[in-house]
Amino acid sequence: MARKEKSPPAAVGMTPMIDVVFQLMIFFIVTIKLSQDINPDVRLELTKHGPLFKGDDPRTIVVEIDRRGYLSSHGAYMSKETFRRIMKNRYNRMGTFPVLIRGDRRTRHQDVRAVMDICTEIGIWRISFAGIKEKKT
Repeated sequence: MARKEKSPPAAVGMTPMIDVVFQLMIFFIVTIKLSQDINPDVRLELTKHGPLFKGDDPRTIVVEIDRRGYLSSHGAYMSKETFRRIMKNRYNRMGTFPVLIRGDRRTRHQDVRAVMDICTEIGIWRISFAGIKEKKT
């Protein structure tokens, strides 16, 4: 009688599993970094009666304006012209998207207005402003 050959046990390749683990690590590192890119030097104005920002749209761009009028987004400072170019390129790719302006309470109105003018010039109309509900003690 002929002897049947036994097939070797199925082996699970480690390479795909390691690739998945590295992809997950990169994803979490990037998302943690993006959530912590708020400039601590920007002191927001007290706005007791304003609505709470839900932050439910992941396309929202946060623009910060410090007391000297410098613009930044995700910790990167930029000129108004660079900001215009970035917003225009994003608008051309995605269409309209929300913009959240975090202006320092000591920022001049003309600096905030310059950001608003750039947004409306491009066609972005969903603009919100950040403030704080309660003063920290």
